[in-house]
Amino acid sequence: MPHDAMNLNLWPIDTRRNERGAVEIGGQALDVLAETFGTPLYVFSEAELRDNCRAVRDAFSDAWPRTRVVYAGKAGLNGTLIRILVEEGLGLDVVSGGELALAIAAGVDPAEISFHGNNKGEDELREAVRAGVGKVVVDNLDEIDRLARIAAAEETTVSILIRLNPGVDVHTHHKISTGIVDSKFGFPIQNGQARGAVERALAHESLRVVGYHAHIGSQLFESEAYIDTVDALVGFGAAMRDEFGVEMQHLSPGGGFGIAYLDEDEPKPARYWAGVIAGSVRSACDRHGMPDPVLTIEPGRSIVGPAGVAVYRVGSIKEIPGIRTYVAVDGGMADNIRPSLYDARYTAVVANRDAEGAGEREVAVVGKYCESGDILIERIALPDVAVGDLLAVPACGAYCLPMASNYNGALRPAVILVSPSGARVMKRRETYDDLLRHDPALLLTPASS
Repeated sequence: MPHDAMNLNLWPIDTRRNERGAVEIGGQALDVLAETFGTPLYVFSEAELRDNCRAVRDAFSDAWPRTRVVYAGKAGLNGTLIRILVEEGLGLDVVSGGELALAIAAGVDPAEISFHGNNKGEDELREAVRAGVGKVVVDNLDEIDRLARIAAAEETTVSILIRLNPGVDVHTHHKISTGIVDSKFGFPIQNGQARGAVERALAHESLRVVGYHAHIGSQLFESEAYIDTVDALVGFGAAMRDEFGVEMQHLSPGGGFGIAYLDEDEPKPARYWAGVIAGSVRSACDRHGMPDPVLTIEPGRSIVGPAGVAVYRVGSIKEIPGIRTYVAVDGGMADNIRPSLYDARYTAVVANRDAEGAGEREVAVVGKYCESGDILIERIALPDVAVGDLLAVPACGAYCLPMASNYNGALRPAVILVSPSGARVMKRRETYDDLLRHDPALLLTPASS
């Protein structure tokens, strides 16, 4: 199959090439959007976003009626996205005071917010308590004592989940593996620290231990790790019930469901994961004589990842005979650091014209920033591309924008939501005024935007 013959499994559900050969998403042509909003540009399909929310929500609700689906905000947040999530019945998982502020400003019910993070500051915990977040997921003994003190001062009781480290290894990049014993996240079960955390929390009247959480990694495709994690969490919950009399009311095995980035990726559908996880919880609870807990699922990437497409304009082509051809675009590691950070792999197509059947050659798609590691796609066979062409990269909806930076004075790109009714700005493109506004030595006049 020629590379530019698009594999629609990688693209939002409402993607097609129009009669001009340009890629359209939600009925909006990417070349027209690029002319209107500039490049780099991130385009999100509203249809894909809503479809992914409903798929996870319905699959897990059918498999386990007592299910909460909370979107993992670290995958990417903005006001428009949050309101779509709320409309589709999802809660929110935040990991900082900033994400909490975004959630509250966008109208999320604080009771539907879970607050994660391995080093929450005193101010962040106080903000969470005062906002009335539904659950705080505690990660270390210092946090337990800190949160208890704050809750007591606010004359309230806070419901907590204790983050456990089940010692489960997974097949993913080591930088996104979070459930192994040597991890900064969670209390290890094996060495007794998890038990100690429960004992410490129960000693505080201002804290209510309602359950346990684990997150073993991201971009996962194998079910065995989830089964092992559920077994470890429920077994631990049973042990704490027997020793301390604390009932496991809530259970959260995290998220991390993998998505397709390349043709060869074969992600599992939401109903598969729902069946595996719900079946594991039921089996483990029956074994230990535990009542059915509320099951909290925390998808992030699988909701937004497939919905987002990055659009770049080719600025130069450099051929080094016998070595490599570099196709340089007007974005790169400042808007998507994932390839540089943990070897993430992507594909791309020419978006402004149908290049199927044109001669192909292997190239590297690289960014414009002053780092040799600024390579978006190390090797890809593309039809002959020219300066001015647009390249569209699918599966860019998760983690690219939240980790974007102003490296080399880069302006963060505009983010657009598309549907047959038109294109809406989710985030405007940054301006030079935005670069100046936090620098008192340079901000000589009021910012114009």
